[in-house]
Amino acid sequence: MNFIKLLSLIIIISITYSCNEPLKGSSDLIYLPTTLNVIPIPNEVSKSIGSFVIDKETSFVYDEEIKNSAKLFNQYLSKGLGYKLKGEIEFSFSNLFKQTRSVVFSVNDSITSTEGYRITISEQKLLVESSTDKGAFLAVQTLRQILPTSFENSTYREEQINLELLKINDSPEYSYRGFMLDVARHFHSVDDVKHLIDLLAIYKINTLHLHLSDDQGWRIEIKSWTNLTDHGSKSSVKNEKGGFYTQEDYKEIQKYALKHHITIIPEIDMPGHTNAALSSYAELNCNGKATKPYYGTKVGFSTLCIDKDITYKFLDDVIGELAKITLGEYIHIGGDESHSTKESDYIPFIKRAIDIVKSHNKKVIGWDEIANTQIDKETVVQFWGKAKNAKLGAKKGSKIIMSPSDKIYLDIKYNDSTKIGITWAGLNPVDDAYNWNPESFIEGVTRDNILGIEAPLWSETVVTRADMEFLVFPRLLGVAEIAWSKPGNRDWNSYKLRLAKQKERFEVLNINYYKSPVIEWGH
Repeated sequence: MNFIKLLSLIIIISITYSCNEPLKGSSDLIYLPTTLNVIPIPNEVSKSIGSFVIDKETSFVYDEEIKNSAKLFNQYLSKGLGYKLKGEIEFSFSNLFKQTRSVVFSVNDSITSTEGYRITISEQKLLVESSTDKGAFLAVQTLRQILPTSFENSTYREEQINLELLKINDSPEYSYRGFMLDVARHFHSVDDVKHLIDLLAIYKINTLHLHLSDDQGWRIEIKSWTNLTDHGSKSSVKNEKGGFYTQEDYKEIQKYALKHHITIIPEIDMPGHTNAALSSYAELNCNGKATKPYYGTKVGFSTLCIDKDITYKFLDDVIGELAKITLGEYIHIGGDESHSTKESDYIPFIKRAIDIVKSHNKKVIGWDEIANTQIDKETVVQFWGKAKNAKLGAKKGSKIIMSPSDKIYLDIKYNDSTKIGITWAGLNPVDDAYNWNPESFIEGVTRDNILGIEAPLWSETVVTRADMEFLVFPRLLGVAEIAWSKPGNRDWNSYKLRLAKQKERFEVLNINYYKSPVIEWGH
């Protein structure tokens, strides 16, 4: 170890030690899970008497390994206070011996979860600890909810802020916390997706699944099959909103998502939900004739021609191009509602599709129907409709993503009077989207079988950004809490009070949220 590294280590240890002085009244701290208005609710929260003052005399210190999230927090503070904390400095001798009030971001390798973090607010320090920048980023999202909401739009009018003395120890229940956006039925722009990413990050969602192809439209540029976008991208439900992402657009979305520690998972649905492709290329049809563009909402009528070699050349080219520009480990192959594909064709087709994805060094996710085929332990089954499929997938050793359509399909209407949304899976009020337990939802699918939770938004009625926000908010927050928080900490009576407190944040951020009557939003 060279002198500079040794010196840095000594400094880091010294500052971390100095930042860990006991909270005032620490012996009287009580775990109070309902007193912190944060969603998702953290694992452990304790409070003490007193406050920590952030003002122009407060210094800002960070560890190089987590500087991105540290600087993000300083930028957020500056939105509210009108200035950045002085210094924004790395650990050094000059700050080693200063006992001024400090905001400190420190690496702590004893935090084993890559998404875990600790926050300690004492009278002299606001200390954020994590083992990764991802953990520090998630800590920032918690701090963001602790600070006044007016920081969000720079309307906080004071030059200092007093924070309660707190200790928070937190890590996620599930490693996969997802949201799916269907851009096939109605297209949504790069800016709309970035806006969505901004909002997902606040509530610790870490995966965005993009449904890029369906009967109504093809939304990703494939350079070896140009007619997919030249022709197949122009249609949509009611012919209202077509379009597509260039590969550069997709890379831009992915880069933006990764800055928010969100992974993009692309989906190319197959062998059904494929009319946009069948309309673009006649040779993908068994009769050699291109289908007409489709503007409706029915499902199950389309299928790739299973017996043609060109079908698998098509898949290899599409998956190959997508895999090259996808940084995450998964590609979603759909596999749902293939009612026009014979079972004797469907089973070998899915096997070949999985093999193609693997040949491009990616892992497979598919809707729960794929559990009826030859899958291995690396293939993830996404439960949406049939419990027997999820049970079969678990029995075969696959991990399960829980997306029960009657609980967290966010395209489902809140109630009969909701102006947009659909009702095929019933109605889904805010309390129903929260009051379910993934571990006991399907007999035979246990905690050990579950990879995580994902809330899909299908876009039959979702044309604008406002439409998207209306169906997503506030139900997504309940999904986020189920995915992040320990089951023992989740409680509807606590949650509905904390959700009501999010009203101000929704309105400051101009989110077109649904004012559910089961929540007392206040005035």
